[in-house]
Amino acid sequence: MHKELTAKGKATRNRIIEGAAAVLREKDVSVATLDDVMARTRTSKSQLFHYFPEGKDELLLAVAHHEADQVLEDQQPYLGCLDSWEAWQRWRDQVVKRYAEQGEECPLGSLVLHLGRSTPGARDVVVTLMRQWQESLATGIRALQTAGQLPAELDVEHRAAALLAGIQGGVLILQSTGRADHLRAALDQGIGDLRRAAAV
Repeated sequence: MHKELTAKGKATRNRIIEGAAAVLREKDVSVATLDDVMARTRTSKSQLFHYFPEGKDELLLAVAHHEADQVLEDQQPYLGCLDSWEAWQRWRDQVVKRYAEQGEECPLGSLVLHLGRSTPGARDVVVTLMRQWQESLATGIRALQTAGQLPAELDVEHRAAALLAGIQGGVLILQSTGRADHLRAALDQGIGDLRRAAAV
């Protein structure tokens, strides 16, 4: 447990995390060093270990949390306001744009793979991200139900889970092939299925 940080301390810690994230987007996590992070963030070794006393793995876990937050942040404001079909289309376009620009690299995936199951909290980063993402999609589907755009009996959690699974599959193929076609198809199919449910 970290001691409660001052505003200045939080800012310094965040600057180290953001700097480490930038380093890891340029270098493979297996070869990036704390010296690289210190050089990027202009912090001393004593400063770095003050905020991350357990060293590199603790810093990497903090960066993983940062990258997970960024996945959701990059979808805003659209993900937080899926209350019309137009909003869903804007969100879909943003997701495709985000992952097409990211390309074959996945900073979060690389970090979690490197940390492995033996690092406490590593798996929880992904579990929490997927839960929050699915909850946001479910909230959007419920907003359409409230607006009378979808039937009340629609299984919201099932639809949100299927949509998220389709996105993850599309992203995985994009990372393997460099092509976003499958991600587009998964999103179009998932949103199209919702629209067809509205027409029933």
